Amino acid sequence: MSVGIFIITHNDIGQQLLETARVMLGTCPLESTSLSIPSDCALETSIAEAKLIINKLDSGDGVLVLTDMFGSTPSNIANRLSNNNSVTVISGVNLPMLIRVLNYPRLNLKQLAEKAYSGGHDGIMICK
Repeated sequence: MSVGIFIITHNDIGQQLLETARVMLGTCPLESTSLSIPSDCALETSIAEAKLIINKLDSGDGVLVLTDMFGSTPSNIANRLSNNNSVTVISGVNLPMLIRVLNYPRLNLKQLAEKAYSGGHDGIMICK
């Protein structure tokens, strides 16, 4: 068993991040999927769809949910999923965060959440 990865973002950002990561790594070592949230989404329908996806991704070790901007609709949907210990939500998803997570497929949910946070944080730099 391993932690599932669920990316919830505006439009197709999550899908593009997953596809890019797969190309860069040559594989995707964790069960991963994304949910695109359009600006005119039906909130309750999107929450229900996200819950179904969580149930499919959780093989017993939990699900790490990565979302884009805190306070946005995708983030609000993600946070509605985190009502138990088997789901952890991290906002601010970016490619360094996702690559870091996928490089540590054997970590537990808590450790993977810490890797996600550090990967996202450390992946932001001022380039001179």
